[in-house]
Amino acid sequence: MAQNRTSPMEISWEILKQYHIDEDVGFALPNPLEELPEKYNAWILIAKNLPELIKTGQLREEVEKLPMLSIDDLKEYEQQCLGHLALGCITMAYVWNRADDDVRKVLPSNIAVPYCELSEKLGLPPILVYADCVLANWKKKDPRGPMTYENMDILFSFPGGDCSKGFFLVSLLVETAAFSAVKVIPTVLQAVQRQDKETLQNTLLDMANCLRNARKVFEEIHGYVDPDLFYNVLRKYLSGWKGNPKLPNGLLYEGVWDDPKQFAGGSAGQSSIFQCLDALLGIEQTTGGGPAAEFIKEMRTYMPPAHKDFLYFLESCPSVREFVRSRDDADLKEAYDKCVQALVSLRSYHLGVVKTYVLDPAKKQSREEETGSEQLEQEHRGTGGTDFMNVLKAVRTKTTQSLLKDR
Repeated sequence: MAQNRTSPMEISWEILKQYHIDEDVGFALPNPLEELPEKYNAWILIAKNLPELIKTGQLREEVEKLPMLSIDDLKEYEQQCLGHLALGCITMAYVWNRADDDVRKVLPSNIAVPYCELSEKLGLPPILVYADCVLANWKKKDPRGPMTYENMDILFSFPGGDCSKGFFLVSLLVETAAFSAVKVIPTVLQAVQRQDKETLQNTLLDMANCLRNARKVFEEIHGYVDPDLFYNVLRKYLSGWKGNPKLPNGLLYEGVWDDPKQFAGGSAGQSSIFQCLDALLGIEQTTGGGPAAEFIKEMRTYMPPAHKDFLYFLESCPSVREFVRSRDDADLKEAYDKCVQALVSLRSYHLGVVKTYVLDPAKKQSREEETGSEQLEQEHRGTGGTDFMNVLKAVRTKTTQSLLKDR
């Protein structure tokens, strides 16, 4: 397992590269490819034109005409990532089409077979995941320019105008801003190993500042993503086929499995960054059972294997939290708590965003359509098929309970 790869004293950026963690963009894929070898042009062409093909009613016909392609010529990791992203977007569009009740329960073999083969190579499920639509779905307009919203675009989008761009890019920018707090992990672990309280204290304070900056970046979502468009359009294309009454048995991947399979849709729960911070700070989100703990453990199966391995590695390291607790040092405890409080603040803000982009539009729609409580409850479930508000609140509560003040 990954825990055996290295020890805390050896941790460095050279070592972290084996976990597919980049020094500049963190868990995101650095400089994603935009094109595949020529034989795969049809995949890219459809993926780049999903909104128009859906609008004109041609999407499913075009997908069904695709030839069955071998993935043998996708030899590079970056090519496999782009292929998985393209086929993931095509799959979501094929299943949900115009985001109404016309849902396909079978994914044709010409897409299902190469998609599942690519998924197996990458260690990912055959559904659009966060690692696809956020971490690998971006480019810089000016390659030499900064990673700012103005200098960036996405590779593939869904209907809803610029809603896809706003949602995916702001998610990525929050991810990279928060990653500044993760970049110092080698320093943190070495400080604990060497029992260097001063270095640890200063580094924890730096981490808290990075997380506060990530929250400021998160606030930009309101300028780029319209709540009604997100709720009524984009959200539906990100929905999975686990816990979804429109596909109660899941999706049949023709030519791969004889029975339908259930997979959760993409969600922020599949981001490694916050589970990484929990693991580093000793916030035990996966212990004690309950829906939140089970959800967090399940979401690891939707992460790139190298990132999941990094979480296991961190959990095997000497505990930062226990080191801070064992020292009778008020300043060190305060620095740790500032870091935890910044994480609580981010999670509280996330709850507010969910209210604005999901709960409020759902209530508005319920009033307009006189929707029954059972249907409204279903609308409150996340793209991952969970009762996300209770999960998010439980995660925030566990984070708050990790504060060391008065302990």
